[in-house]
Amino acid sequence: MSMKYSVVIPLKNEEGNIVELIDELEPVMHALNLPWELICIDDGSTDETSAILTDLSKIKPYLRTISFDRNYGQSSAFDAGFKHAKGEWLISLDGDRQNDPADIPKLIAAAAESDLVCGHRVNRRDPWHKKITSRLANFIRSRLCRDEVHDTGCSLKIYRTSCVRQIKMFHGMHRFLPALFKIEGFRVSEVAVNHRERVKGKTKYNFFNRSFNTIADLLAVRWMWKRRLVYRIHKELP
Repeated sequence: MSMKYSVVIPLKNEEGNIVELIDELEPVMHALNLPWELICIDDGSTDETSAILTDLSKIKPYLRTISFDRNYGQSSAFDAGFKHAKGEWLISLDGDRQNDPADIPKLIAAAAESDLVCGHRVNRRDPWHKKITSRLANFIRSRLCRDEVHDTGCSLKIYRTSCVRQIKMFHGMHRFLPALFKIEGFRVSEVAVNHRERVKGKTKYNFFNRSFNTIADLLAVRWMWKRRLVYRIHKELP
């Protein structure tokens, strides 16, 4: 039987979370009774993340690991994981355990009518300043890019692999994948998911690296949306 699901998790200094996250993920995926794999990408960690992954891969046959020689960012980590994935569907989530693996079956059910299903964190468990920044960014992005997604910053998503392979990734583009999917004419939907407080490790994002650095990306995606090819064939010659 061919691989059905590939779970892709980017990691940067998550030594305190990775074991517990995999312990949560494993029963959820096994319960689906379909072939699956887990791809963890170590994005230049300076703690014990890489060593922990090496040890885990010896006892968990479904686990595959990718290690970067330095930190390249989340878009690069997702891109590497997506390119190495063997599954018909790609499932992504963060390595900080704020995404709940128990929500994965809900996304899979919604994927029957979609090419990309995005998780929507309706009850964010983040500091107030982070929630305000995220809501403002999501509001502006949704209006300019017309992706109709409330929470593109939620990493918990499921993608049809054949569709992802048609998307060219750039730095920062993981935040705009719903818009890029729509530009290609793919179906995008959204479901409410759980969100949990970070209890171990430190967040890698702040107001400056998540707001100002996305302006150029936002304008680029806006340009792509306005310049996309839209036409209907009236008559086709034999």
